[in-house]
Amino acid sequence: MLLVKQHDGPARLGKYEEVITPAIFKSEENLFIIKDEPMPFDVPKELAEWSVKRTIQNASKSEEKGIAVIHGSKYVDLRVKCALKLDELGYTTLLVANSEMLLKNPRDLVDILVNLRETINPNIALYFPFADVNFIPILAYMGIDFFGEFTADYYAQLNVILTPTAKYNLEEYKIYDLNFDELKKYNKNSMDFVVREVRENIKNGTLRNLVEERCCTSPEAMSTLRLLDKKYPDFLEKYMPLY
Repeated sequence: MLLVKQHDGPARLGKYEEVITPAIFKSEENLFIIKDEPMPFDVPKELAEWSVKRTIQNASKSEEKGIAVIHGSKYVDLRVKCALKLDELGYTTLLVANSEMLLKNPRDLVDILVNLRETINPNIALYFPFADVNFIPILAYMGIDFFGEFTADYYAQLNVILTPTAKYNLEEYKIYDLNFDELKKYNKNSMDFVVREVRENIKNGTLRNLVEERCCTSPEAMSTLRLLDKKYPDFLEKYMPLY
């Protein structure tokens, strides 16, 4: 269970066992993910409902309490229903399914994450397994606690280098001549830097400044921030300090 120590808007500085969050799950192969029923993002609601039902059934039968998966495809009500049921079953870390597709659909991303964070127990940690590095600040701003190191490996396989603000294909941009292992290490260091940066900005109450800066580097991230500001001002103001 995550213990929230400090807020900066909806962003949370917390402690999860011995880890200070937001943080990166370093070795995803060793994570115990509860058996779920995967479903694509853009499917009819009937299929998404079936996925949620099967996921909850599997989670209820599991003898171990690992990381459970929030399914529901693009449907906010199903995502919330799934998360609440998993909360009732005692799961304290929940993985947001279809994370890569959510980044490409800012409206759905905002609606789903805000409604999840507003509805579920605040001591539940939310895990977003795939996120571009420049998206990490705004995801943390919306209440994501964990990110996945798989992002660094994935882009290294594509010969893409990650920086806090951009991605560069090294076939087109001859910035460095790196082998796969070197590139993977560089990408992991970039992710580590940004998550550390996020934590320090939360401590200093300046995360919003970082979010605005990084959202300027991506049309999808900027759309996410504008939708967040327009649709959910109360969510953003809920934890703002009074001066």
